[in-house]
Amino acid sequence: QVQLVESGGGLVQPGESLRLSCAVSRSIFNIYFMGWYRQAPGNQRELVGSISPGGNTNYGDSVKGRFTISRDNAKNTVYLQMNCLKPEDTAVYYCYARNMAIRNDYWGQGTQVTVSS
Repeated sequence: QVQLVESGGGLVQPGESLRLSCAVSRSIFNIYFMGWYRQAPGNQRELVGSISPGGNTNYGDSVKGRFTISRDNAKNTVYLQMNCLKPEDTAVYYCYARNMAIRNDYWGQGTQVTVSS
């Protein structure tokens, strides 16, 4: 019923930037806790960044200072600005949403980010 659609992934060279977007459909977006996770082949899924309905953010240690998560409640969209990309950032990036009222979790289908020269 609630769908998360990611976009913005692609192939970039080290040092370049990408901006991911996640649009949440059919929801009251301002009550959703939002996040980005990533998973590389053979690795566990890990937190990249999260943002609360009030705008408080949290980041994984490996991306602090390089990535920024933000949200636009009017557009029901969360963003991940990724700067100074490194090869180790290569992964499938997944959008995550939690309805804070009923505590249901939702995941997007994932978007591939590849950082390679």
